[in-house]
Amino acid sequence: MKTSMKTRLLALACAGLVLATATAPAALAATGTSSATPSALSSGTSSGTVIADGRGSVVSAELLARLSAAQVKATLTERGYPVPPRPQGADLYAVVYRTVAVDGTPTTASGVVALPARSRRGLWTVSYEHGTLATKAYAGSVSDGDGRAVPLMFAAAGFAGIAPDYLGLGTGPGFHPYMDAATEASASADLLRAAGELARRQGRTLSGDVLVTGFSQGGHAAMALSKALREDSGYRLRGVAPIAGPYHVRRAEMPALLQGRLDPHVATYYLAYWTVSMNRLHHLYDSPSEAFRDPGVERLFDGQHGFDEIVAGLPASHRDLLTDAYLKRVAQPSGSLLKAMVDNDATCAGWRPGVPVRLYAGRGDREVVIANSRLCLKELKASGVKATLTDVGNVDHMTSPLRAMPRILDWFTGLRGA
Repeated sequence: MKTSMKTRLLALACAGLVLATATAPAALAATGTSSATPSALSSGTSSGTVIADGRGSVVSAELLARLSAAQVKATLTERGYPVPPRPQGADLYAVVYRTVAVDGTPTTASGVVALPARSRRGLWTVSYEHGTLATKAYAGSVSDGDGRAVPLMFAAAGFAGIAPDYLGLGTGPGFHPYMDAATEASASADLLRAAGELARRQGRTLSGDVLVTGFSQGGHAAMALSKALREDSGYRLRGVAPIAGPYHVRRAEMPALLQGRLDPHVATYYLAYWTVSMNRLHHLYDSPSEAFRDPGVERLFDGQHGFDEIVAGLPASHRDLLTDAYLKRVAQPSGSLLKAMVDNDATCAGWRPGVPVRLYAGRGDREVVIANSRLCLKELKASGVKATLTDVGNVDHMTSPLRAMPRILDWFTGLRGA
């Protein structure tokens, strides 16, 4: 693949505002470990309610950085994020916490928690759900990127900002169940509990009021988390603002891919990742040779291969990626393939009304088409949810969060009040 194409694909396919790198910039370099040792921590929500099975209890908490207000402002400005008025300094932590695996058995996951320097009592929490990552080492708890910068932005505005790595990324064991709504929700909800525990150890309290946003895969995860919080939670969900999420693989993304309306290189990356992940969860094939012309594609998505390695192992289009037989199944899904789509395309349907949802997407997006958000809006309104969709313009996928995030920051700050 030519260098220019690799650069273009690199910018698109990682689906984060800032591509995660192996080395943090100086302002975010690790500065030590937290005084919150696992033996001294108790499991619970922000209100102190104990979780009987230990979910959400902190295993470890490492202080990644303690930033002054000036350092926060410089970091956000450098990366193109909005700077809140009168920004605060913030403490940034990498947290390992207890949660559940796909089969419901105990496991651990990692994530980021950012706490503001001045605001200490009754903090509202913003959960940021990051975009597609196929490499463990690119997640926010272990590497710099949007999984650190966005929580930092909200902490600077006086919120507790959190960002789950999801299962199997960061320091989490096993494979990442990519686009699995159930574990996107469970891993994110359990980080909310862990954040409350960590905050108490640092002399702060969380109010239990939660706002949720996310980008790309994180838009899907944001809706999955928010729906779960609405259905059964001790938290008060106050507002939801997902950006350019793939809410409808079956009715929006796959048709756009098959009709040539997506960037072919990026679409191939996503399709390969999705197929490998869904096979682990729903058994789509017995052998990778049934789905992929090159069976070695499956090994690329083990969480250990870096982005360049994955890109080098993928063809330029979905037709070169998939066998003819499997491509026909994608075009007319049935059985386990259909179930995989239906199970995870339900994050916008069947909501309880009462919480405002503001969707953001760009009509020029050739990676996650705006039809996803239009279908999501229709489903939310059918449930009586006060929902809107803001078209951020004829822009590409990576520009949409840059246009949406200032509006989301303002909206969330207004919902909280002074």
